[in-house]
Amino acid sequence: MKEKQEWFKDWFDTTYYHILYQDRNDDEAQNFMKHLISFLELEKNSKILDLPCGRGRHSVFLNQLGFDVIGADLSENSIAFAKQFENETLHFKIHDMRDSFETKFDAIFNLFTSFGYFDDAETNIQVLKNLKNGLKENGLLVIDFLNVDYVKKHIVYTESVSRNDIDFNISRTVDGNAIIKDIRFFADGRDHHYTEKIKFLPLETLKEYFKTAGLHLKHTFGSYALEDFNVDKSSRLILLLE
Repeated sequence: MKEKQEWFKDWFDTTYYHILYQDRNDDEAQNFMKHLISFLELEKNSKILDLPCGRGRHSVFLNQLGFDVIGADLSENSIAFAKQFENETLHFKIHDMRDSFETKFDAIFNLFTSFGYFDDAETNIQVLKNLKNGLKENGLLVIDFLNVDYVKKHIVYTESVSRNDIDFNISRTVDGNAIIKDIRFFADGRDHHYTEKIKFLPLETLKEYFKTAGLHLKHTFGSYALEDFNVDKSSRLILLLE
């Protein structure tokens, strides 16, 4: 059972994951951070946790904006890469979000659909409890999730993506209350097969999770420009909690 839950541990730790997603829009990500920081009215030098941080693109930019940032991720390779950017107010560490934190933060950012990795509600709720316990008094939690209703209506079932002379053949299926992305490609002399699985969590279900975890939902947004959330039109579900 554990193997099924930990698809992300193998896939996220490969170089191929970063090759496939290398064209992520950095301008969009930075504008999202600017909108978010402005809305949250965080003071300079506030302590922020970016979890999971991947190779640190959000962490680095937040640090450039004047914040004391820790980026944490389960992927050893991603953290090893990110450590080149460290300075006195930017640090990276290996951390499993299922584990609690020793440090308290003014804000915790969980970005790029990095929630809902686990099949059982108990583990997902435990992650939320860990995030809550990692906040200082009046600290803020931001979860950047997908809008389930929008994704179901606009799902692309098959596609082929070419990156660095690698053809990634991608198929998506809806399996019960989860979306599964099947990724196959040939590289370095052999065939590869990886899976991504995100639990479909509509807003009402998330609200139940938040209540159980002791979190209060303050705002919902539907885009990286922090537009109002519309269940039919918004591609994202961005949640602000305390």
